[in-house]
Amino acid sequence: MILLIQRVKHARVVVEGEAVGAIDQGILALVGLQKEDTEKTVQDGLERLLAYRIFADDAGRMNLSLRDVDGGLLLVSQFTLAADTRRGLRPSFSSAMPPDAAEVLYDYLVRIAGERYHKVASGRFGADMQVELINDGPVTFVL
Repeated sequence: MILLIQRVKHARVVVEGEAVGAIDQGILALVGLQKEDTEKTVQDGLERLLAYRIFADDAGRMNLSLRDVDGGLLLVSQFTLAADTRRGLRPSFSSAMPPDAAEVLYDYLVRIAGERYHKVASGRFGADMQVELINDGPVTFVL
């Protein structure tokens, strides 16, 4: 599982003109699932995401986690993160999890995130989504 995370002041996902998920301060996580990913991979990734220290403490250092700042978590599926871009001019998606399996695992991620944390929103798997955000910093990491 590849997680591209961004510390945001605000983020939302719009599908067909309707906001389907939104958060204020928190983390926007773009989620790319790969063929070898399992429920265990998702569980471990979620725990790391919730505990990853990317928010500033009183001294201005990145020492606080999403839980520490009580921020929101917006999960958005993005299969293009699993692309192989090492050669040529067109990405290969041979390492991406097939859509049917990826949807099941993504839905699992959203479900357990909601069970383990109280401020979770998500995009819509497979939809044409517009993602709006105000990146705070900017602070962006790949996990």
